[in-house]
Amino acid sequence: MAWDEWEQLKTRAAEGQSAHMQLNHVDGGGGTYGPYVLPGKTGDLKVGHKDLEKIGSAAHHLYNQLWDKARVATPSSDSAAGDLSQQGFALGAGLQHVSTRWEEQLKSLMDACAQISNHMQTTKAVHADDEHYIQRQMSSIDTLDAGFDERVGEPGKTNSIYGEKDKSEQKE
Repeated sequence: MAWDEWEQLKTRAAEGQSAHMQLNHVDGGGGTYGPYVLPGKTGDLKVGHKDLEKIGSAAHHLYNQLWDKARVATPSSDSAAGDLSQQGFALGAGLQHVSTRWEEQLKSLMDACAQISNHMQTTKAVHADDEHYIQRQMSSIDTLDAGFDERVGEPGKTNSIYGEKDKSEQKE
């Protein structure tokens, strides 16, 4: 970072701490830190689990298929490779090499499927926990807000205990 850049960053930081900064207001967009959307305009936080379940289920199904069908050839290939090697054929060592590499690649693929399936299950559980946590936090805020509600009538109307405002105050 050049010295000029450092000085510019320090100047921007100092401007951000000046007296005209407002802590009780959020710029609606295009501010100092770029455009963003206010939370009230984006809706509720929602996490759909159906896609995660489909991916996890497909990975689990593939794992089971690989376990049942792709491993069938390994024992017979190993046996054939051993027999050929004992009889003095060089083909036995080649077949054993192919069988070993097949087993290694199959294990790698099965591990990847298991990892995907487990990750989808974990992600589903984590999102559900996050959703429950957010709901608990939001409901406690609602309860706290309700405790500070001084209205004695319909929402949106002022409490009659405080009296009516002067007409001069309403004009200003």
